[in-house]
Amino acid sequence: MQPLQDSLGIFGQQGAVVAMAFTWLKSGKPDVSMTGNGLLAGLVAVTAGCWAVDQLGALIIGTVAGALVVASVLFFDRVRIDDPVGAISVHGVCGAFGTIAVGLFSELNAEESAGVLKEGLFYGGGTDQLVSQLIGVVSVAAWVSITSFILFTVLKHTVGLRVSEEEELAGLDILEHGAPGYGEGFGSFAPPSSNGGSAPVEETVS
Repeated sequence: MQPLQDSLGIFGQQGAVVAMAFTWLKSGKPDVSMTGNGLLAGLVAVTAGCWAVDQLGALIIGTVAGALVVASVLFFDRVRIDDPVGAISVHGVCGAFGTIAVGLFSELNAEESAGVLKEGLFYGGGTDQLVSQLIGVVSVAAWVSITSFILFTVLKHTVGLRVSEEEELAGLDILEHGAPGYGEGFGSFAPPSSNGGSAPVEETVS
């Protein structure tokens, strides 16, 4: 098998292209930030199986991740989960998908992997490896959910979890670090003004 470690960028690019196409078809124009998330999603998804899958399997994983991250971001927006950078979708959803995908696309048998892996479902290995991957994902999700609930409950009742609305509008980069995290105008998403230009940011904030 040709190792994939030296060519992971290809599958990140595949995720970026698919995410860009997805948003382009949905909204009529490509979305830069979602394209970036697609790039990351492809890389995250293929990481778990980069030593166990072949080029075709990795290409499929990257492609699915590019579409999955867009659908996931839209879902969490719809249910009003506060995740402005899409971290849950990129690292959580696509990371879980990539881990499960090892059970589908692994081409290593037990002998080749020193007993660690079996061939995936699509490579004639049955469901054994897929079940193992699913158990791993569920176990990690349960552990993280329980420990995070405890941690955030403690924080909520001590230092608090949210800043004020004014601090949110100013930006936590300024509040915490004394400087903006991005250049002027980047990410302001100001709507067009009546004269065809972009309205000043302060006019869009009530």
